[in-house]
Amino acid sequence: MSEPNHRAEVEIVVSFNDCDPMGVVWHGHYFRFFEAAREALLRSVNYSYHEMAASGYVWPVVDTRVKYRQPLRCEERIWVSATIVEYENRLRIDYHIHNAAGQLTTKAHTIQVAVDQATQEMCFVSPAILFERLGVQP
Repeated sequence: MSEPNHRAEVEIVVSFNDCDPMGVVWHGHYFRFFEAAREALLRSVNYSYHEMAASGYVWPVVDTRVKYRQPLRCEERIWVSATIVEYENRLRIDYHIHNAAGQLTTKAHTIQVAVDQATQEMCFVSPAILFERLGVQP
């Protein structure tokens, strides 16, 4: 069976409050862009944060990595994609940001793990609900 390709993309116009005095996006604000794409991705598989909590799990981000290749600037139109690349034992989502010229400006990934809300214990295997929502077999 082939692996599912779960991907979502959002369009964002960089706002003034995302930028430093030089008009360049401050590095910490990129995480809001990633979050917007991640939320769109999770909604696309019917496993939004609300649905995660309702299923008995929370999914904290435990690791991140960002490669800033080219700066983003105030009022620039960008497209942020999020793709699920791992899901068996953790949820790894890769991100790409492209500018209006189609140039890849930023690459990143986040890693989330399932935590059982009732016990507060981390799961070493992703819960069945994630496999169900992704349409794959555990």
